[in-house]
Amino acid sequence: MRRAFKITFRILLVLVVSAASLGVWKREEIFRLLAVNSLFAEEKIVGNFSNMEGAFETTPLARGTKAISPLPQGGEMVLPAGTDQWLKDRAVTSLLILKDGQIRHESYHLGTAPNDRRISWSVAKSYLSALFGVLIDEGAIASLDDPVTKYVPSLKESAYDGASIRNVLNMASGVTFDEDYLDYDSDINRMGRVIALGGTLDEFTIDLKESFATPGDTWQYVSIDTHVIGMVVRGATGRDVPSLLSEKILSPLGLERDGYFITDGADVAFVLGGLNFTTRDFARFGQMIAQNGSYGGDQIVPADWIAESTRPSAPTADGKIGYGYQWWIPQGSHEGEFMARGVYGQYIYIDQTRNVVIMSTGADRKFREPGVNDGNIEMFRKLVSIL
Repeated sequence: MRRAFKITFRILLVLVVSAASLGVWKREEIFRLLAVNSLFAEEKIVGNFSNMEGAFETTPLARGTKAISPLPQGGEMVLPAGTDQWLKDRAVTSLLILKDGQIRHESYHLGTAPNDRRISWSVAKSYLSALFGVLIDEGAIASLDDPVTKYVPSLKESAYDGASIRNVLNMASGVTFDEDYLDYDSDINRMGRVIALGGTLDEFTIDLKESFATPGDTWQYVSIDTHVIGMVVRGATGRDVPSLLSEKILSPLGLERDGYFITDGADVAFVLGGLNFTTRDFARFGQMIAQNGSYGGDQIVPADWIAESTRPSAPTADGKIGYGYQWWIPQGSHEGEFMARGVYGQYIYIDQTRNVVIMSTGADRKFREPGVNDGNIEMFRKLVSIL
């Protein structure tokens, strides 16, 4: 596979040189594809994750006109033994800990800074879940048991024909999709190249035809399910996800900076992992969720949706990590303990019973090694225990 990658890279390099000399109109797309191919390279990953607009098309997420909401400084906590080694081993780029809405610890690493807008990867899925809860409450979507094709007729005769909204929220669609980030030819990496070259995710999704299980029977984490949720939102409302998210979720939070979404060639947001915000602004979202959807005097997301979406309702295997509606529930969790999680070390860990939110970003190229996620959860629990 490494040899094939080198050959592919050389071909791309030739294309770039040719495009530069001939003035070919696809030059920008080729440069973006080259950027995607080196996105996770050891020497570039930290900088890339703070500058995703260099590899992809993007659309802004307006912070709105509300004054910046305070994140008051509480007493600085003493981090437990082993934290420094964990920060190094996991290539953590930022760590922000809130207790009762106050900052108890904030630090930035590997050359990152508070103003960096970091890519969240699959943490973005939990934002879409929150938006979905608002739309259900408003009546834009009638029922979680509606078939997705009710709102997205173009998915008829695709692998999603027969799947319900609940199935895709639970990652239980049964659709065949290879999520291996380390395999150059996997579906998830192929999808990334489609975006870089200006292709459309809707067409990519419609073209999926294979299933491995009946919808609702089996849990398997397939990120394309989240794109289908976005398609349902657009079909039900006639609006794009970024404008809805800005209006209904982001504006009431009083963010410090505008954020942005990665988009495909049709300017459709990469809702399954393309959200970029500062660490503090991610933490504001987490604090709102920890407070059952309430923030700054506003009920932003219905409290009953927070409760329903963060319980382990998906058909995951016994004794393994649980999953709700685009939220993870750690093994052995207590009531109100759940998290948003993205590849390479992105987390919003929430413990509602102790009113603690931990926001962590990273560039951990070893994130898939056995025990890494469990070790991160153990560290988060250790941090909570001393607050």
